Amino acid sequence: MSFLDEIDEEFERAGLDRAVALGDTGPIVDWLLTTFSFQGISDRVARDYIEKHGTASWSVIEGSFRKQPSCPKLRSYWHFDHCRYDKTSITCSEPDHIDACPLPRPHLRNGRLNQTAYSLFLFVRDLTDHDLVGWIDRQLEAATAAPGITVEAARQEALVGRLRNIYGVSDKILMMTLSTLLIGARNQRPIWFETGKAMIAVDTLVHNFLHRTGILGTCGIPHSYGAACYAHGGCAEIIRTLADRIDASTLNRAFPQKFPRFVQNAVWRFCAGDGLNLCNGNRIDDRQACEIDYCYLYHKCSREPLKKSKNDNEISYL
Repeated sequence: MSFLDEIDEEFERAGLDRAVALGDTGPIVDWLLTTFSFQGISDRVARDYIEKHGTASWSVIEGSFRKQPSCPKLRSYWHFDHCRYDKTSITCSEPDHIDACPLPRPHLRNGRLNQTAYSLFLFVRDLTDHDLVGWIDRQLEAATAAPGITVEAARQEALVGRLRNIYGVSDKILMMTLSTLLIGARNQRPIWFETGKAMIAVDTLVHNFLHRTGILGTCGIPHSYGAACYAHGGCAEIIRTLADRIDASTLNRAFPQKFPRFVQNAVWRFCAGDGLNLCNGNRIDDRQACEIDYCYLYHKCSREPLKKSKNDNEISYL
């Protein structure tokens, strides 16, 4: 019920309300880089690392380009390809330039995050002309519906389709971060909200829930976690269909009637350790059916194992 309140709190704490209103790119990029740092690791570990070492920032990266770095990979967004910086071995694809290269300077958790930081900066500098807010406005306004494609889907693709080429970001992390940004700006830009409320971020918890309950096998196309979650018959399509049948405004009058992002978040909360902590790998042995008989869904759930044995070889749907 507090879903919008939590987004608003994060939005204001990061200064995004003021940044969107003023078209100030820096705070938005700083927030995106911090959020991207939570990929592939627990929130607690990522948060502890950030508190100790900090994150990359728009101002520091922008300042590093004033010194005109010699590495040819840093000439432009289009040149920044196959950088291959590795923090552990301190190597990259342009070893003659690494000593003077600013990319390794932010003390991030791994080299992939350093590459993501510079790739995002170059995207914003070269493709949006330092104006991320204006670019989002233009992308959304230009997107139109087409046969078999809703205007919401067209607007999502207008953003995600371009941003997914930034190094190291997945559709999941883009959907999650962009939906927060777009929903948080709903009082300033209604078209942002119409786009953000329909964005669905499918992580392993959501995917595995749909598999264990039997929903994926019954309503969609069974698949392993990954890009197929966003394809036809995948997890995102299932959640979007469910959201069409749920009037979210009956739960909170501030919610729109159809609110796919909220439905997806509710599934995530049901599973997550920070939520109800019911449907997850810490509570369930993936090799057998769930045995949590006090679960609200126990008598309706198919309780499908995530791993099935076939000819003594384990098939995983994770």
